[in-house]
Amino acid sequence: MEITFAKAVIECLLFVSDEPLEISRLKLVLEEMSEAEIRKAVTELQLDYETAGRPLCITEVAEGFSIVTREQYAPFIKKLFKTRVTHRLSKAALETLAIVACKQPITKLEIESLRGVSADGVLDTLYERELIRILGRKEVIGRPLLYGTTKEFLQYFGLKDLMELPKLEEINEVLGNGTWQTKNGMNGENAGVQGSFEQPK
Repeated sequence: MEITFAKAVIECLLFVSDEPLEISRLKLVLEEMSEAEIRKAVTELQLDYETAGRPLCITEVAEGFSIVTREQYAPFIKKLFKTRVTHRLSKAALETLAIVACKQPITKLEIESLRGVSADGVLDTLYERELIRILGRKEVIGRPLLYGTTKEFLQYFGLKDLMELPKLEEINEVLGNGTWQTKNGMNGENAGVQGSFEQPK
């Protein structure tokens, strides 16, 4: 397949998808191309967006690729959707999620020992929102459940992978101002990232 046409197809697929697309999923559509060729086409497409100065960019999120809006346009997008109901995470949920993300696999008792309060309701909320998952059971007395984060967690915060997580100490420092910024400069305030690391007003 000619590279220009392949890039156009990939752009269309990223545009219509409501979740990040991995190279392996793109390969299911672009059957005659190798994964290496597809990745090269995606990289060239990313460069095209950068050099053209478009208000959109192609970013790697949750082990896949998405088309998202650039951060500087977020205020205008917020005005357009100001009537839309958003469901932000509470400070307690953010604290718990930060602990799970940085310490996984981790048990409920271990989370509670770090936070100093019960984690029952918060864990239920995070599980229902598919931000955490059960990884198994710890081989100790009582065999408590072990929790870890999900792919949806990465997507929610615009993270490529868990390596982009800040240290738990850094997260605790920024919880006070309500913004968790990842190493790539993205956070929940970025339009195109389906989430927010902002405390409710």
